[in-house]
Amino acid sequence: MELIIEIAIYIVVAILIGICAAWIYLIKSMIETFTLTPYLDKFENTNNTVPKVSIILPARNEEKYLANCLDSLIDQDYQNYEIVVIDDSSNDATGDIITDYSKKNSKIIHVSANTKPEGWMGKNWACMEGYRQATGELLLFTDADTKHSNQVISLSVSHLLSLQLDALSVIPRLLTFDLLTKVSLPMISTFLHTRFSALNVNNPKKKAAYFFGSFFIITKKTYEQVGMHEGVKHEIIEDGALGRKVKETGHKMRIVRGDHLIDAVWVRDASTLWHALKRLMIPLYLQSEKIAIGSFLAVLFLLFIPFPIFVITNFIPIESASTKILYASAAIASALIYTGAVIEVKMGLNLKLIHALCAPLGGLVVTLGFFTGLIQAKGSSSVSWRGRNYSMKDHTQSSLSI
Repeated sequence: MELIIEIAIYIVVAILIGICAAWIYLIKSMIETFTLTPYLDKFENTNNTVPKVSIILPARNEEKYLANCLDSLIDQDYQNYEIVVIDDSSNDATGDIITDYSKKNSKIIHVSANTKPEGWMGKNWACMEGYRQATGELLLFTDADTKHSNQVISLSVSHLLSLQLDALSVIPRLLTFDLLTKVSLPMISTFLHTRFSALNVNNPKKKAAYFFGSFFIITKKTYEQVGMHEGVKHEIIEDGALGRKVKETGHKMRIVRGDHLIDAVWVRDASTLWHALKRLMIPLYLQSEKIAIGSFLAVLFLLFIPFPIFVITNFIPIESASTKILYASAAIASALIYTGAVIEVKMGLNLKLIHALCAPLGGLVVTLGFFTGLIQAKGSSSVSWRGRNYSMKDHTQSSLSI
């Protein structure tokens, strides 16, 4: 019996050592991403043109955020632009807000989206409806729950054209409002600094590619060549899929930091967070059951398991060499998770230290959200988002091919 216990302990130790190695790599990637990712407002400006920009702004039930977003877009120092605002079948005051603003400002074009066809995601359809009314040479896609500094358009246009890019996406400051969201975001964000690091996106030799849906600007020619939002109409993470198409077709794209210039709401409350976590797992499960289960287990072990193991080791006698190694490896793994959370909070998310110190809670929330999505995927092929149900059964999500 003692031999079996010893073997079990060393198996757990091996897992913890693997977790430690993974976190050392993650922390290294995080520091490199934060220190080396370029900024939107730091570049050599060689542009002296002012092409027309069409801002395409889809809005569904956005009465709480839309006015602030429009105010920030109206107050830009760039002159040659229009704001195409699409009311995506809202049942609140969104349509009335767009109407009022369009009457007061000629730059604002009010579009009421037609009924969404079968097989389309709502936001993707709204973006296509906006594109059809756009007259600019450059298309700037943003969300209704964003807020922009007044030089964002001029900076993004000059950055795009000075570097001869086809597309440019900006990392915003992610706004959070409730405790569960604040402690969960650092744990999720750590994974963006490995394969999904901005440095990898900016490296033409790497396959990584995506846009931040809250802000990306693209030439109209490039947008049309990659198939527009029609080409990703069934994608639930459409910004990821569209960015991937841009890079795969050989176009030049770049991601830059703009968290001091753009604010974007990540998720609005704990309920939205829960649905967001689940909606990642369901299409991933339908794409590949093994990948989905593997992703869940990776999240479980990397974000949460070291904490309960460390707690348990504090209640057992530390006498043998194996239990001492178990205690040490659990302590180091837990410390590394805390280190990653602190770096993320301080260097990237502008949250408080207390949110990093709640890493065990954040890891648990993310793990349970993914687990719930996995269970739901086994019995249902649909996801709910913004008051709509979408069937994922017949659509592979290329943006989730991880």
